[in-house]
Amino acid sequence: MSFEEYAALARQLSAQHRAGEQHAAAESARRRDLHAAVDYLQQRLTAQGQRLDQLGRAIGVDQPPAAPAAPSGPSAGQGTGTPGETAAWPAPPSGTGSPSAATAPGTGDGEPAGAAGAPGRAGVGAYPQLPAGEARLALPTAVSPAGGGVPAQRAAAADPAMELELARRMADEADRHGQQAELLAQRPALLPTWSPLARAVAVYAGCGAAAGVLVLMLVLASGVGLVDGFTLGAWICAGLPAVAFFGGYLVLGRWGRPAMVAGTPPRYLPLGFLICFLVVPMAYCAYLLMVRGLR
Repeated sequence: MSFEEYAALARQLSAQHRAGEQHAAAESARRRDLHAAVDYLQQRLTAQGQRLDQLGRAIGVDQPPAAPAAPSGPSAGQGTGTPGETAAWPAPPSGTGSPSAATAPGTGDGEPAGAAGAPGRAGVGAYPQLPAGEARLALPTAVSPAGGGVPAQRAAAADPAMELELARRMADEADRHGQQAELLAQRPALLPTWSPLARAVAVYAGCGAAAGVLVLMLVLASGVGLVDGFTLGAWICAGLPAVAFFGGYLVLGRWGRPAMVAGTPPRYLPLGFLICFLVVPMAYCAYLLMVRGLR
């Protein structure tokens, strides 16, 4: 071989070596990127799990129970022995002696009749006995026309980059649904689209209107002599307005508070006190004006 051929071969080997180094560097960079993506997704999933736990505690939902583990023992119909114990062979038909003394027909020289006569015996390799764990892990085989066992075709290996992309999309979808859940959790059950001030005015006004109906009932009872004037005046001036005010306060605290909110939402106590102590006397005055007008 001439010097030029040696030089060309050296250049070819050097180029192959550089190509191999470049390929190894690219593969290493790809693996680093995959590991970084996995770590990032792990952090996102951990944060999502913590946030979901907070949402569950806020709405009073406990964590779901863990799924029961799959049984590791032998399945039904394979006996009740301990794991790893092979199934017993069927007993010989009656008339051939006890199962312990039953043997397969020999070949004439005192030896059993091969693998079919004594499966699993030492020195006979046609029916090898496997432990239960290895038997479950054994690959299924497909019998070829020639009679040899051919391993079944394995599933194609998944692309890590594609799997990470699918996981990232699912994490994005989970973030979107989580944000929607948080927005819903920040709204109270009572009049969720109203502002806190408008909600408080509506609640106190509704409680005052209910107290005004009670005032009319007391006035009618006073007209027939069931309630005296002092009791009627006490309920109109103090009793029913106070009941309406505390009723609105409790309603706002129970149904006007969002499931997830920092601190206590405002209940506008001075405004509620003013509304309740004005609506009830105004209802009584309106009743008096109506009665005089009808007369």
